[in-house]
This record gives sequence, C-alpha cells and structure tokens, in this order.
Amino acid sequence: MNQKLTMVSLGPGDVELLTLKALNAFKECDAICVPTKSQDNSFTKSISYKIVSNALKLLHVTKPIIPVYSPMHFIYEDWVHEADIILETLQKYEKICFVTLGDAAIYSSIYYLLDIIKKKNKKIYESCEVIPGVTSFSAASAEVQKALCLGDEELTIKPINPRGKVKTTEILMRPKIGMDTEVLGEGDFYTFENMYLEDAKITSSKIAKVKKYMTLFINFARR
Repeated sequence: MNQKLTMVSLGPGDVELLTLKALNAFKECDAICVPTKSQDNSFTKSISYKIVSNALKLLHVTKPIIPVYSPMHFIYEDWVHEADIILETLQKYEKICFVTLGDAAIYSSIYYLLDIIKKKNKKIYESCEVIPGVTSFSAASAEVQKALCLGDEELTIKPINPRGKVKTTEILMRPKIGMDTEVLGEGDFYTFENMYLEDAKITSSKIAKVKKYMTLFINFARR
C-alpha cells in the first residue's frame, strides 16, 4: 500500500479561501480526518467540519469523514492519541488528509502530531505533505483594508497568554541583492530562494550572500 498523509490548512473559515492545492488534496484522498472537541466524536460545534463539508459540496464529491478527538488541553498524551487515530486510518485508507484551521505554521497542532508520527512511522512522516493556508490575521487585514506592514515596518505575532518562556522565530524579508548575510546573526536558519519558481531552492542554512530578489530567511525558534 502506497500510504500518503496530507496535512491541509483550511484558512480562517471561508470555504472560498481554501487554496486550489487544498481542494485538489480533498479530491485525491480516500478519507479526511477532522478534529473535534466533542468527546462523543460529533461535529456539532466543529468549524473545521463545516469548512470540509462545504468544500466537498463544491467539488461534488463525498469522502468518509473520520473524527479525531482533540480536547485542546495541550497535553502530550492527547497528541499521541490523535496521531494514533491518523495512523490507524492509514491502515484502512491509502491516502488521507488531516485538517487544521488557519495555516499549519501558525499555532497549529500539525507539527506536534508530525513529531510523534516521525517516531512511530518514519516512512509516513517522510512522504507527508503540508499544505499552507490563509491566516486569520491576513484575512482580517483584507477585511478592513489595512496593511499589516509597509516599507520597513515590522510585523509581530505574539501569544497573549503564554504558558512559559516565549521563544521567537524570525522571518527576514526584502534583502538587497549582493548583501552579506553575516549581519543577520546566528541561529537555526533556512534560506528560501525563488519559491515555487523553476529555479526555486531551499537551503537548510543561511547563505553567505543574497543572489536573488525573492529570497526569504527564516530563523526558527530552537525547540
């Protein structure tokens, strides 16, 4: 069995803000795992279920929906249970999607789950695809037609009620071609050049000099 897990970002709530990539993943999969906070595995209050249901209606397809109990207590054992449901579902269906609200990169459980899946089944982890989505704050900015950052302004994303010491990931944009990146300092850097273009390149470190205008650096928080 050629098992494939796809983690799909659903965006901020409007089915029309789903990406084409997300919709294609729904078309191609055999089942969709949807988180629910209800212990009885119902979807009565699930925003994710509503988005997925509307997406399947738009696509004129039906897919089995697998409930994944997600109590949102930020307890490791809960994530292990969720990961187990995902892996069990892959024993029954060859290609499955797991969904998350907003974008997987922003305060999502996706990477907690993938860390666990990596330990339990490395093959599934290595073939997994994560599909990004529209963030709530990007959508909110568009709703009121106010930019989040212009010119040389910075954008800060902070948890309002942190449960411990806050770590920081830096996204560094708009470099000048030819600039020496030594000024960016040290850290867990990745360099992204011309993403999604023919000559796209991802380097798991900080390149020494900027060669392309569309270059993005991410200095990930050390976890």
